[in-house]
Amino acid sequence: MTKTEAYQKAGEEIVRRLQQEDHLIANLGNVSAILKEYMEDINWVGFYLFTQNQLILGPFQGRAACTRIGIGKGVCGTSFQEGVTKIVPDVEKFPGHIACDSRSKSEIVIPMIFEGKKIGVLDIDSPIYHRFDATDQAFLEELVEWIVQSCKINENEKG
Repeated sequence: MTKTEAYQKAGEEIVRRLQQEDHLIANLGNVSAILKEYMEDINWVGFYLFTQNQLILGPFQGRAACTRIGIGKGVCGTSFQEGVTKIVPDVEKFPGHIACDSRSKSEIVIPMIFEGKKIGVLDIDSPIYHRFDATDQAFLEELVEWIVQSCKINENEKG
């Protein structure tokens, strides 16, 4: 199965799930599991949510992770602060990289923005250098947009 085909299948399952449920945390848990199942060569996938002026670990699949990330710190904090997707081909070369899992070699982080407010990030790590590309970015950005539009975002989840 090609990467595009895998994303199409994952997307179909995610859309089905999101149409059945509108609770953010429940949906992020399922999205993490579905992405972990369909994406090849990843070792961690999950969400960090903006709370109390920092990113707090949310639903994820993979080894135990850092629970709090400062805004502007590491790939997640930088992506959140700048409000743009970050693709990092070699995490060792990213200034200030936070190594939660020493197996991770590359990373993609997509900011979650709801009604103009940043609410968190989707973070995916791979044990393979240069794992992520424009195909990943396009699908994952569309997925994040779908998530934030499909879920009820309460005041705590807005930060």
